Amino acid sequence: MPDAAITVRGVAKSYGEVRALAGVDLDVAPGTVFGLLGPNGAGKTTLVRVVTTLLKPDAGEASVVGLDVVRQARELREKIGLAGQYAAIDENLTGLENLTMVGRLYGFTRRVARARGRELLERFDLVEAGDRPSKTYSGGMRRRLDLAAALVAKPPVLFLDEPTTGLDPRSRLGLWDVIEALVAEGATVLLTTQYLDEADRLADTIAVIDHGRMIAEGTPDDLKARVGGMRLEVALEPGSDVQAAVRALAQVGEDEPVVEDGLVKVSVRERRGTIVEAVRRLDEADVGVDDLVLRRPTLDDVFLTLTGHAAEEKPAEESETAAVGTGA
Repeated sequence: MPDAAITVRGVAKSYGEVRALAGVDLDVAPGTVFGLLGPNGAGKTTLVRVVTTLLKPDAGEASVVGLDVVRQARELREKIGLAGQYAAIDENLTGLENLTMVGRLYGFTRRVARARGRELLERFDLVEAGDRPSKTYSGGMRRRLDLAAALVAKPPVLFLDEPTTGLDPRSRLGLWDVIEALVAEGATVLLTTQYLDEADRLADTIAVIDHGRMIAEGTPDDLKARVGGMRLEVALEPGSDVQAAVRALAQVGEDEPVVEDGLVKVSVRERRGTIVEAVRRLDEADVGVDDLVLRRPTLDDVFLTLTGHAAEEKPAEESETAAVGTGA
């Protein structure tokens, strides 16, 4: 991709006999969010460490804003921001002191660093807490401060490694708003996540990684289209014959119905008349229906189809990434 903000070609990395990355290729367009999805241990964090200069690949090459991640690592660190799964801030310092310290590491004068810190405190709604020790902050406040630290030097590219892990729904939504605002201002974001709703909302392009390999890439709609057409989901009345329902719905579906979480699910080709036909077949089979819905595939369906299992909601991949790269 010409003028890609991030380019990765054939990157491989092993930890002993464990191959974390097995020849990864990707391109990230400037001013977009690239979502990297994958199960625990798939290699997401290892890839982030490589492209942020924290880890040298065993093979392949990668560049960010045209700078090689190995040969030009020092120069590159001045142009990227990184926030990991856990807020990496000094809990004994205030919010403003944390941001000022990061600014000083980037070579700012104390006056400029403090001014930038106050600007970011205001942007992240942390002004009232700016002079309090960060150990008094809630989880959502710490994560906002961590992201603010990654933005001190106004980097054109941000790497967010599962940034909303462990946050409550309100804090997650708040961070999503911040990320969308940054991209609207021209930033490029590589986001790793296991929250599929997060990728669906934020990412322009999504890649699915499993066992160190990219197994699919496209827009959220592209990936959903790969799963197939519409999905019919039927909740049966208590005591209904599940196998009879499966046999009945097999006559209206593209493939064999499956039973998951108490629902009978089947892919269907045509939307028009499908519900009526399904109800008729179930009635003929003397199967009681409690509820029935026809919907598009979700990223959960994509993930299940591509990896063979559902997404896991409690990330436990390689140890967390450091919070922010510096030019030091």
